[in-house]
Formats: sequence, C-alpha cells, structure tokens
Amino acid sequence: MNTIRIPLVRIAHARSGDKADWVDFGLFAWNEAGFRLLAREVTAERVQAHFAPWLPGEVDAWPLPNILALKFVLRGALQGGGARNLRLDNLGKAMAGALLRMEIDVMQEELEAALNAPRVGVWP
Repeated sequence: MNTIRIPLVRIAHARSGDKADWVDFGLFAWNEAGFRLLAREVTAERVQAHFAPWLPGEVDAWPLPNILALKFVLRGALQGGGARNLRLDNLGKAMAGALLRMEIDVMQEELEAALNAPRVGVWP
C-alpha cells in the first residue's frame, strides 16, 4: 500500500481557544471523505505526540461526525494558565495553526477523494 504524507491543512480547517490551563481544538473536515481520514488518523495519542515538546498533560478526544469534526482538549498546555505562561504567542488561539501542520499518512486515492469532493457547510 503506497501512502503519502500530508499536513492536515490540505483536508481540514481548525479553531482553537484556551481556558485556564487547557487548549480546546475543533478540527473540521471540508467533506465526508476528509472526515473519514481525520477520524482514522488524528487520534488523541497522535495529537499528544505532535505537541509533546511542551505538552506535559493529557489529550482528550471526541468525534463529532454530525459536523464532520473532531474535538480535542489538551490539558496542562499553557504552563499553568494564560497569566503565568511565558510563551509570546496568542496562547490557544494560535495553536490551531500548529495542529494543521501535523502530518498524516494517506493513500493517494483517499487524498484525491477528499480534495475533489464538494465542500459542505456554509463556507465557500
């Protein structure tokens, strides 16, 4: 089986925010074909590994198939919380971009299906 490695941004978009010492992500597929790839490849363990250099806490994950999304909560992600954090980014808000750089392995046919299927939702 020949696979290729792609960043999530090719098949999804994301929103993120923070509360206390947690970061909350919504990872949204553009269509059903993309959601099948996300649901299979983007697990709590893989998200934990992607953010491992600075994430000491656990990652919780929930599938939301009715909106073609996955929800993730990264615990302990903000060095004790926004007021105590020494990073210079916008905390949780900036982390959606970091998640979209995560790479997954897919077959070429799966990628083509996700890229060529019509987008669903209210976005163009």
